[in-house]
Formats: sequence, C-alpha cells, structure tokens
Amino acid sequence: MFVIMCGRLYRSIIMGWKMDKGYIHVYTGNGKGKTTAALGLSLRAVCAGKKVYFGQFIKGMKYSELSAAEFLKNFEIHQFGRNCFIFNKPTEEDVLLAKKGLEEIGRIIAQGSYDIVVLDELNIAIYYRLVSIEEVLDVLEKKHPETEVVITGRYAPKELIEKADLVTEMTEIKHYYKQGVQARKGIEN
Repeated sequence: MFVIMCGRLYRSIIMGWKMDKGYIHVYTGNGKGKTTAALGLSLRAVCAGKKVYFGQFIKGMKYSELSAAEFLKNFEIHQFGRNCFIFNKPTEEDVLLAKKGLEEIGRIIAQGSYDIVVLDELNIAIYYRLVSIEEVLDVLEKKHPETEVVITGRYAPKELIEKADLVTEMTEIKHYYKQGVQARKGIEN
C-alpha cells in the first residue's frame, strides 16, 4: 500500500499528472503556427503522461496529424468539418457539424476525463457564426477545474480574449506561400 501511495505521489509531484488548475489558452492571429503550437503542447502533455483530446472545427480534410493517435497513447483527435474550406457562406451542414462538435467537447471539458482539450479553429467557427461566442463561453464556464483548454484560430473575439488566461498572437512577418509554395505534407498539412 505504501509503495502504491508513494508511486502516486511521485507521479503527481515529479511527473505533474494532475494539475491544480487548468487554464484557458488562446492562440490567434494571422501568422502560421496556431494549430502547430497546439499540437506541440499536446505532444509534450502526452509525453508527460497526460490525456489529450484534440477537436478540429471547420476541418474535414486529411491532415497528417490525424495519424497521431496511432503513435501517441492518450491522444485522441476528431474533426467537426467538411472535406472543403468555407469560402463565402457556410452551409447548414457546416453549422450542424460545428454545433455537434461544441456539444461533444462541452461534455468532455465538463467531465474532466482529459487533462488537455484543444478546440482547433474554434475562433474561425465563431467568426463564420457556426457557433456563437455565448455558446463557447457557456462551455468554458462549465469547464472542469483541472482541465486545460486550448483554443486556436484567427479572429479570436474580444470576449474570448478576456476570458482566457493566456493569449498568444501569431504575427506573419514573412511566408513562402506568397511565392506560390503550396501546403506541404508534414509541414502545413
């Protein structure tokens, strides 16, 4: 019994398995790297023994990170988007998929069964009015106290920035896509 208790104490002190408080991160801005930063944090967390749920809004295309669950224990990823970009006006299907995703992730955030929950491109879903900022704030109000939440995407609304504990803005200084370089597998895709 003592060995088991010492093992749990070691994991919680040294490995940091349980957090006293989970914070809310927002990665926004027009620069590249918001999803990549969230994936990097997810990798670090999984390697520290934490459990991660990564939900992608808007996205339904085959991205390389969808294979991560095959390689990473305690990493789960789901998409709540169609197999195309939204260029003008979202369809009813776009709205339904985003609302379904927010509802599912809302339950997960409230339960506390994952240490980190990522809502990738949620800011874009808000921007396109697939979900409202009020719905998102309601989900965050019901967040389990130990769950860390990461929200990515351009155009983070001011209400979300005010609610967050950490906000990082990615600023584009220079990008090779302006020279015609398309998304490359394993780098942008």
